[in-house]
Amino acid sequence: MPNLVRVAPGALIVGKPLPWTVYDRRGNVLLRQGYVIQNDSQLELLFERGLFQPRKETRKEEPEVFNDARERNPFTDYPQLLQTLEITLTAIGNGQDNAAPRLQGLVRLIDRICREAPDPCLALVHLYSVEPTAYEQTLFYGIICQFVASELGLDETRTTALISAALTANIALLPFLDKLNASPRGLSEEQRSVIQKHPQLSARALQQAGIDDALMQQIVLQHHERSDGNGYPQGLAGIAILPEARILSYAEHYIALITRRAYRERRSVTDAMHTLRLSLNESPRPQVGQALLNALTEYPPGCLVRLANNEVAVVTHRPVRHLGPTAQAIIGAKGDRYPGSFQRDCSELDFNIRALEQPEIMPSMDFGLLWGFR
Repeated sequence: MPNLVRVAPGALIVGKPLPWTVYDRRGNVLLRQGYVIQNDSQLELLFERGLFQPRKETRKEEPEVFNDARERNPFTDYPQLLQTLEITLTAIGNGQDNAAPRLQGLVRLIDRICREAPDPCLALVHLYSVEPTAYEQTLFYGIICQFVASELGLDETRTTALISAALTANIALLPFLDKLNASPRGLSEEQRSVIQKHPQLSARALQQAGIDDALMQQIVLQHHERSDGNGYPQGLAGIAILPEARILSYAEHYIALITRRAYRERRSVTDAMHTLRLSLNESPRPQVGQALLNALTEYPPGCLVRLANNEVAVVTHRPVRHLGPTAQAIIGAKGDRYPGSFQRDCSELDFNIRALEQPEIMPSMDFGLLWGFR
């Protein structure tokens, strides 16, 4: 049985899949990762029973997860990745001596997980994008950037610098990013000033932590520059902006579009892709944005879709060669929830994808079972 700690109020969000398995006070599994709390009343009842989660490790040495040779399961890795990311960014922010090796180890791990289990990694992004925390957003940037780097055939040095930049470019915003996302009001002048300066502030934090990769620093500094010259902090335009900085910019834009904020609803994946596709017309390097669209495909893993037979399914794998996407049907044609799931080849006429589904509340799913990890 794992070492358990009480779940803090506010850690669980209605409508968002649980990021870890939840236990009762006796250590019995109460809710598995992927379960979705449907309303506030249900959440209150669960807290009355006593909810516990695995305790975070506080040891100072580099986590063993960096050198773990086991086959990767992104769903079980997810809590550890978030914890390691938080520890790593805290080390950078405090200028600790071990910040650089921690970041290098985390980047290697993310790259490895994306290569070994690509479709489940993309599923993570879309299953948890409803209302992600600042650390979840940051992890998603790193995952998306790895996929675009792979699609473009970037070498190891450039890929490493890009993922490193994706994880650290917003380190100056982390202390209040969750509050900004949760606030329905506009930005204050102080907040706007920090946002405008955060590329330089983040780059300075990296330097103070002894992380001096020149390419990574430039990506961080340029990730909010725009092709038309209206970005910040330098107002660069066109090909003066590094392609890696544009990759990170596209990744952040995509995640922002499919994420719910207090001041607006989330966009569907289809709408988000359409927005990105339109922006390619004004880009001096349209192949960068197109690589993101190619990596995601029309229906990325983790998306809910309605099939031709009226079932609702979750996409589990992207198309391979002449085959269409693969999905697992979880809701029947009459709206009844299946006790398990049924694999569907969406290239078959009866199982063609007819529409994207975006319910207000996600249905609960057993991620490990749907993606064949157990």
